[in-house]
Formats: sequence, C-alpha cells, structure tokens
Amino acid sequence: MQQLKIAVVAANGKEGRLVVEAAVRRGHDVTAVVRGENKTDAQHAIVKDLFDLTAADLAGFDVVVDAFGAWTPDTLPQHSTSLRHLCDFLAGTATRLIVVGGAGSLYLDAAHTMQLKDAPTFPEAFVPLATAMGKALDALRTRSDVKWTYISPAADFQADGERTGSYVAAGEELENGADGTSHISYADYAIAVVDEAERAAHVGERFSVHAA
Repeated sequence: MQQLKIAVVAANGKEGRLVVEAAVRRGHDVTAVVRGENKTDAQHAIVKDLFDLTAADLAGFDVVVDAFGAWTPDTLPQHSTSLRHLCDFLAGTATRLIVVGGAGSLYLDAAHTMQLKDAPTFPEAFVPLATAMGKALDALRTRSDVKWTYISPAADFQADGERTGSYVAAGEELENGADGTSHISYADYAIAVVDEAERAAHVGERFSVHAA
C-alpha cells in the first residue's frame, strides 16, 4: 500500500486518537491537528483550533479525517459550521475528506422515510446531537466540489469496546450484526476509517459500519 499523507482533525479526542493509531500502524505519514499538546502517535502536529485552520495548513494532504465533535447545546451547531469551514478550503483540491459521523441519521426503512433518531426507542437525550449531526450531513451532500465520505457507526458506538480487527460495511440503512444488535467499537471504526482512506471506495457517499 502506498504511504498516504493523512491529517486527523481533533486528533486528541477518543476516536481521533484511535484513527491516528490505526493509520500509523499501517505506515502512513500522519499529522495530528490539535488545540494543545499532541497526545497521539502522529509523527507531526498542527497546533491550532479547527476554526483557525487555513487552506495552507492542510495543503498537500491525501486525506483529511474530521473527528470533531460538539456535545453541549450551545456548541451543537458547530457540527455544521466546522464541516463547512473544512469543505470551503478543501473545495476543488485532490484532498479527500472523511467525516467521523453519527448513527442517528441512518434510515430504518428502504424508502428512507424514517431515521434512527425518529424511532421511539432512540434515547431522548441524544436527539439534539443526532439532529445537529444530521443537518451537517445534509449540507455535506450538497457539496460536489469536495471529495467527501461520511461514515456512520452502528447504533451502539462503544468508546471502550474491544478491537476485534474486523467490521461489516453497510449502506444508508441501519443493519444489525449476527447477534441481532447494531454495535461497533471505536477501535474497529477507526480501522474502517483508515481502510476508506486507502481504498477511496465511497467518495461522495455516506456508508455505515457495524460489528459482524
């Protein structure tokens, strides 16, 4: 596999660090984009807030992984504003953008009329987050000037879950694994991110991943 130049935005976060780890393990040249001290395995670091990044900062990368997350009510709109910021300066370049997405916007029916976040069993506390992430995805779908990919995890996204080294790639509809549940660990999701970085199999698409 050809070595790639990969930048991971918000690399100090739980998922960001695992994406860096998986990419370094594969022999890629990885730069962590962090607001403070680099706490990852990346060989290089850009110490800047995401919103202060410029086109020059990320010029020349093969792939930029956006692992940014916002969790409080007043910061939830940043899912859209941060993604728009990245897209605006990656527009028209050869750099691919891979977004660490959410599960709430996955569809529950073949007609794509109902999303997971709309299900009565979806935890009410997470509806605002899922809605904010869904809006960011909707805006991303309108960008034909960016080579983007959005990866949704399974319904149960397990921060401290086991790294099995495998996963199942699915489409826009929620799928369950062999045990009848929809789950994946952060570590296995990170493997899927690096696989997509290497393969470019879903440019201009959203897909999902879950445990086998």
